[in-house]
Order: sequence, then structure tokens, then C-alpha cells
Amino acid sequence: MAPDALLTVEGLRTHFFTDEGVVRAVDGVNLSLPAGRTVCVVGESGCGKSITARSILGLVDPPGRIVDGHIWWKERTDLAALDSHGEQMRQVRGAQIAMVFQEPMASLSPAYTIANQLTEAILAHRTMSRDEAWRRGVQLLERVGIPRPVQTMNSYAFQLSGGMCQRVMIAMALSCEPSLLIADEPTTALDVTTQARIIDLLVDIQSDTGMSMMFITHDLGVVAEIADEVVVMYLGTVVEQGSVDDIFHDPKHPYTRALLASVPTMGRGARQPLNSIRGQVPHPLDRPGGCPFHPRCDDAVPGLCETVDPPVVELGGSRRVRCVRHDPDVMAGHTAVVPELGEERR
Repeated sequence: MAPDALLTVEGLRTHFFTDEGVVRAVDGVNLSLPAGRTVCVVGESGCGKSITARSILGLVDPPGRIVDGHIWWKERTDLAALDSHGEQMRQVRGAQIAMVFQEPMASLSPAYTIANQLTEAILAHRTMSRDEAWRRGVQLLERVGIPRPVQTMNSYAFQLSGGMCQRVMIAMALSCEPSLLIADEPTTALDVTTQARIIDLLVDIQSDTGMSMMFITHDLGVVAEIADEVVVMYLGTVVEQGSVDDIFHDPKHPYTRALLASVPTMGRGARQPLNSIRGQVPHPLDRPGGCPFHPRCDDAVPGLCETVDPPVVELGGSRRVRCVRHDPDVMAGHTAVVPELGEERR
């Protein structure tokens, strides 16, 4: 466990027990989130980013449940061991760790005013009168850049734009001054201009309050702009974690390299094909043996990657990678000729 870690996830496994079989949505996730820093979690759709976030807050609905692992909050409380509906979890959820979800229009009730929903969130964790909660709500709406906060308090969600609804959700998440804000693709349903404004708002708030932020996204441009640390996920596992400079300038895992190579660049000719990761993400009920990425990996080691579950290799500091090529003990025991990295592509 990192000494300055606000949140540490160790060996987290969250599985869904369906009629078709067991879906290992999160399958041995290890990550750490330093205090006062922004950690971006990236990966293709279905890699387990959102389920990891929901597991942290005890928001996994049946048939899913945490089956193994620890989620250490401030090094002393294991959130994975708490009753998701118990008093201890309620003291953490919303008050110490808050979350902003993907779809703001779906997150707000159309049957209640913004004031009703915002003051309810405040009163759930703060001892004050309803009038005080109202005034606090107005202040929060002003803080997130809503121009007519009193009018907005009296409005319903369907009367607001998507960007305004997301600002309300951010205000609600900040209502109890959490130490950690989890933002689960908060700009997905918004236009490009509004996306930029919401991201700037979150960065400003993080800078002003000193809170930590876990930002889930598939947009590597956003990651390069706001991240201190980056966590790369694939098929329910973390394949690489490191500083944003390390991940972008010296990626170690083949999946990280392939993900970065697939980002379109300026100046590419109109008829030049875009880079893509070959193959498809495996069906969750038909996971490959060994390394989950090996069927799509250009640097897979024959006879090894399809049989060996890659260990997590510590590379110093927060840098870690889950790949047999970086484990000298595993590679030393493999007698076959191993191509150099990238040799297959040449």
C-alpha cells in the first residue's frame, strides 16, 4: 500500500452471476489513488472501469457482488468488507467519496425540483435546517457556474439542458466537500463545447479544494490534459499504471501502446487508414486463458502468454505493469526463442 494513498484497491473481483454463466467484470484489479491527485482510468468499453467505481461505493446491484479483494480507504477502512446498505458505508458514500455519473438526465428525478434533490443530498450528511440547506444549494449552483441559481433550484430536470443537469450533479456531489470525487465519463452525453467546460470546471474545483479525483474516460486527449496518474484496464484487469508522462511517452504494456497508436493524429492524409487494435474484445463468458490480451497482442510470447496469468511487475514508484515480458523470473524459465518487442510487426 502506497504511503500517501487515499484509496488503495487490492485484488478486487466483482462478478455477475447470470443464467448464462459467471461474468468476471472486475477480475483482480489493483490500483492506488494518491491524495490530492487526479487519476484517469482508461480502456475500451466493457473493460470494467465503471464496475470498479461502483464497487468502491458499494453500488453493485444483483446479480453482481464483490467476491474477493480489499478497498482500503485512508489506509484503515476496508470498503469491500462493509455492508453496502449499512451506516458505515453511508457515512463514506456521498460525504467522503462522491460520484458523478454518465447520464445526468437519467440521474436526476423528473418528479422533483432541483431544490428538493439537492437539499436532500445536503441534509443526508449535514445537520442544518432546510433553509440553511437551500442557501447552501444556491451557493453550490453558483460555484459550478449556473447563472440563475435560484431559478434553477425551482426547476425540474427536464427543463434544463444536459450540460446544466451535469453541473447540478457536480454541485450535488460537492455538497458535502468529499475527499474523493469519482467522475464516470461525465461528458459522454454532452456536445464538444459543453464537454470542455465541464472538464475545466472539474479541474478548477479539484485545484481549489485539493480533493482527489478518479476520472473514468475513453478520451485519451482528456487524459493527457488533466491526469497526474493513469490506470489502463483491459477485460476486468489493470494492465498498467503510471504517471501520465510515463504512460504517454514510455508505455510498457502492448495494450497501452496499441491504444495510444489508435488515436487519430493531425496531418494524416485523407486516404491513410486509421490504426486500430486487431480483433475484438473477447465475450465476457468466453475469456481466453493466460493473459486476456494475448489473442490481440502483436508481442505475445508463443507458449507462454496463452498459458501464464501475467503477474503484476513493480517498476518503481507508482509504475506497474502486468506483462510476462517485464518479469525476468518468468522469462528466464521460458526456453523458446522470444522475439524482440515489435519484431512481429516488422
